[in-house]
Amino acid sequence: MNKLKSLFLAARPKTLPAGLVAVWAGCMIVWKFQQFAPEFGIRLDWELAIFTALSCMCIQIACNFFNDSLDATNNADTDKRQGPRRITASGDMSALSVKLWGCFFLAAAAALSIPLILAQGWVIIAIGIPCMLCAYCYTGGPFPLAYHGLGELFVLLFFGLVAVAGTVFVQIGWSDVFLPLYGAAFIVGVQCGLLSCLLIEVNNIRDRKEDASTGKRTLAVRLGEKRARGLAMAFLVAPYATLKQTAFFLPGVNWNLCWLAAIVLGGFIMLKLSRTPADKRMNVLLGLSSLHMILFLTALTLG
Repeated sequence: MNKLKSLFLAARPKTLPAGLVAVWAGCMIVWKFQQFAPEFGIRLDWELAIFTALSCMCIQIACNFFNDSLDATNNADTDKRQGPRRITASGDMSALSVKLWGCFFLAAAAALSIPLILAQGWVIIAIGIPCMLCAYCYTGGPFPLAYHGLGELFVLLFFGLVAVAGTVFVQIGWSDVFLPLYGAAFIVGVQCGLLSCLLIEVNNIRDRKEDASTGKRTLAVRLGEKRARGLAMAFLVAPYATLKQTAFFLPGVNWNLCWLAAIVLGGFIMLKLSRTPADKRMNVLLGLSSLHMILFLTALTLG
């Protein structure tokens, strides 16, 4: 396989909206308060927003490269795999090469964060270092999170709360005056994290039998298929159940047609979650779940 195509597949483009949507959500919060609460005197800095998005995307790609390399090294990827092709396990690239690409993207994330550090100081370093460490520790290190059923917790924290609140901090810094913005960042961060957890859960339900046979104790393995499907549905429904709280913290949240599109797609995903066998036929749910996440945030933004 062409090397460039292999690298593209290892980056797992279907999962990248998880990180980008969180940055979008943080910027959306600042923009909403700029538009509907001018008394706060804040403005969205597009340059900082772009650097934040690129840095987060590089960390996520690095995590995906490490996952590809380390799963193959740990014999967690077998010939029974139902998910997209892995470039290390398939022999397209060596485990060391894939891991080095992961390091390259972490270095790129660090370089792209320099404007953020110049804007808000050492706090950005304090946020960034744990994010980069966890990109490796998700499947590496002495206690790989994904192998102990903690993948969803990692995603909820880092692709939800940390990414959204961190983006808000990059834009406005910290002041007690801005507590309403951080209240909005908390609730929207939880919603983004839960929708990202849906992606992880679909992936883990599909791979549950293979993971169980290789000692990878994901939450889907621990819960069993039926409960894991129920949990995935809960990840999908919970963001809608908390919309009242979102409207309390975030100004300018109203009904628009994107909500209808998101709800219809969410219902279709629920139906597919209940009926699709736990094999490669679930791969389509990854793309649908990413699209649903985008529609959900679009509805919040347009409101």
